[in-house]
Amino acid sequence: MTNGETTSQAAHNYPTVLTTECLRGGDQDVVDTNVAVVNAMFEELLDEDEISPTALRSYYVDFYLTQAQAGGFAQYVFTAPEREEIDPYVRDGLAGMGAAAHLDLFNRTVAAFGGLTDTDVDMYLDGGSGWATGDNAEGADAEDSVSEAVRRIEEMDGEFESVLAAEDVVALNAAWLRGQEDLQVLAEDDLDAHIAGRVARIPDLAERQAAAAEEALLDAPEFEQIIRELCDIAGHSLQRITMGDPNYEHNGETTLAWHFVTDQGEFLMLEDDDEAFMLNPRTKEILAAVEFEEADAS
Repeated sequence: MTNGETTSQAAHNYPTVLTTECLRGGDQDVVDTNVAVVNAMFEELLDEDEISPTALRSYYVDFYLTQAQAGGFAQYVFTAPEREEIDPYVRDGLAGMGAAAHLDLFNRTVAAFGGLTDTDVDMYLDGGSGWATGDNAEGADAEDSVSEAVRRIEEMDGEFESVLAAEDVVALNAAWLRGQEDLQVLAEDDLDAHIAGRVARIPDLAERQAAAAEEALLDAPEFEQIIRELCDIAGHSLQRITMGDPNYEHNGETTLAWHFVTDQGEFLMLEDDDEAFMLNPRTKEILAAVEFEEADAS
């Protein structure tokens, strides 16, 4: 097992995939292409244990780098809520590509953040004293209120740019990707077919697709969830939501109406205080209705 290959995914033999086009470009092109390939695999419902461990480590190192440049370690924490899963990829990736200085800073910062009290965490994530970035608009009183632990982690944030100047992690990342023994190089036009072939071998693809559809529905805006529920009740298959019309006239009043198309034509969703309903705009027939749950009085 090579340096950095300590996560469980190392047991799998999925290749790192790059394109001929990116290899003709610069370091950033190589890293960006790996990110795009991994994103495409995630979007097609491949799991992390079905993707090259090296590709994943490179992907998460780039993620960490992007967040740290945008807002320090606090930005990384904000955007990586499942750090217990992501931190090992970052750590192993930095080790694997030989970014020793970045790895040392990452480990020290993780340890420092883990030692913060809840109050210190809130202070740090809210911006701390701002002294590490030269933002002292709040004056000495604000700095005095920051604990020594927060000052230490802010100082580590201040080290990041100097470490980056001395150790080009993008160049190291790209060189690491190019040098993989299992590297599979494809024409960009062949990438979709390659991923589709991988997806076709997923044994529980239907279950994953159903779970992804359910998750997408839960993340959908409320009006879409209501429309989908109305379509289910009416026995229609929703095809698309076309527009929201805030000036629709219904029963002599102006109201918001959502226009949508099902396998049986065009319909509207309107709401009143107690319910939402699916309306045929031609016949004015109500095809389905859902009552809103009353808010808990407590």
